[in-house]
Amino acid sequence: MPMSTSGSHGVVIGLHAAIVAVIDFQPHVLVVRRAYAPLESSAAAAHHFESAGGTEFGLPFGPFDPTLHRTLEIGLRRWVEDQTSLRLGYAEQLYTFGDRDRYVGAPGESERVVSVGYLALTRAEANPPSTDSLWHDWYRHFPWEDWRGGEPRVIADAIGPKLDTWAKKAGTPGQIARRRDRINLCFGGDGISWDEEKVLERYELLYEAGLVAEAGRDRRLQQGKAPGKLPTSSTMGAPMQFDHRRILATAMGRLRGKLKYRPVVFELMPESFTLLELQRTVEAITGVELHKQNFRRLVEREGLVEPTGEQSSRAGGRPAALFHFRREVWKERPAPGVRVRGRG
Repeated sequence: MPMSTSGSHGVVIGLHAAIVAVIDFQPHVLVVRRAYAPLESSAAAAHHFESAGGTEFGLPFGPFDPTLHRTLEIGLRRWVEDQTSLRLGYAEQLYTFGDRDRYVGAPGESERVVSVGYLALTRAEANPPSTDSLWHDWYRHFPWEDWRGGEPRVIADAIGPKLDTWAKKAGTPGQIARRRDRINLCFGGDGISWDEEKVLERYELLYEAGLVAEAGRDRRLQQGKAPGKLPTSSTMGAPMQFDHRRILATAMGRLRGKLKYRPVVFELMPESFTLLELQRTVEAITGVELHKQNFRRLVEREGLVEPTGEQSSRAGGRPAALFHFRREVWKERPAPGVRVRGRG
């Protein structure tokens, strides 16, 4: 499918979707085994896409075609359904990604690829209908973001020492101090608390320090070298196509922040649920453990849910009261959400 360009140095508009679901109280993102090449005008472009990492996992994405798509969101929904057979419900625009070297095309291609990222939420089954797509636990790509069991070992064992070495290489004492301040702001330290919303800032820091696989791949591509095959898993998280992990980091941070002032968590919940199931879902998204009684008091105070009058019949444990989202909360105040704060 041709893409929108303008002249010999055209701008190509791509559409990306970070589609999130919570499955067995683990946050998942929908990925495709081979996302479509941004430029499909020639066999050479398709070959270059494969050599630049086109067989890695990536977010669903495709081109915006102004002759077929009345709006960007319509184009996104069509691409997602074509690639995954999944019809999107809630979706919101995230950010426009337009760095010059975010996509390296085939030789002779001069188009600048600008991507519009979206966050989408769904109540999905464990196995999506398309054979070309599957659900990945998002902590597979960001293992340092899951604090539900305490500080992840990867921070003390790998990230901390490597960032310390990176800081010392800065040169002047002032540059070293600035790098250390940035490390503390991102990962917590020197009296600064962990901020679960700084997902993108942490990924950008690791990328700049050369600690994620995408950094080395992009550096090789910018030098005109073959990118090499990236690992399917790594201590520093599984890499993704192009800058898709950066887009996913943006989506994670947005969702973690937004659930505090909008009831978006209920887009991920079944129609009826127990308060414990709601708590586990919020914990899965934020990556922090919550105090049970404090969480229940918060939900009751905010008036976000109301009992259905029924009890759960799910196997295991004692029956618990079922609740559903109380939609009237939208009319009562402008920013209803789950204003959670993790333990410690």
